[in-house]
Amino acid sequence: MGGLNEERQALLAQIERAFRDSLTLKEEVLAGQAETIAAMAEALIRCLRQGGKVLLCGNGGSAADAQHLAAELVNRFLRERPALPALALTTDTSILTATANDRDFAEVFARQVEALGRPGDILFLLSTSGRSENLHRAASAARARKMPILALLGGDGGGLAGKCDLALVVPSTVSPRIQEVHILIGHILCAAAEAALFP
Repeated sequence: MGGLNEERQALLAQIERAFRDSLTLKEEVLAGQAETIAAMAEALIRCLRQGGKVLLCGNGGSAADAQHLAAELVNRFLRERPALPALALTTDTSILTATANDRDFAEVFARQVEALGRPGDILFLLSTSGRSENLHRAASAARARKMPILALLGGDGGGLAGKCDLALVVPSTVSPRIQEVHILIGHILCAAAEAALFP
């Protein structure tokens, strides 16, 4: 019984530590980067008001976050309203595997930006490191099409922040904590767009 109790205490300590680390990081981002979040919301609203669309991409957990946010925009977030045009570039396995097989995995998002992106559309990048070559190439493709580039990043930004019009770098190297901040910001952006476009 003693061992079981110790395991439970260790588990409770782990849970508390995760919550406190997440809260501390969110408070740090709020204190230092709220203006960046507001600027991102304004860019998103401007794009959608002008008839543009949002292309989102990331790798791994960030790919899931890209799909999550695209779904919130297309379907609904907090209120019933018309659909908003958003597309996660992480979902079409035929395009992804054809591009990776015939060209290079580094081209899987850039190729789709070339096909789908138009001036005024937004490219929205998510990455805990900012080092993924496929995101760097997607940014270059978007820049060539005069698309604003927004990014939620982590660590030191991995060089990707400098390729973006607006980038928020979460000051952490712990991927789960970074992703928790990313999805919170994504939800804030969705709520802001809904409130502005459908008052």
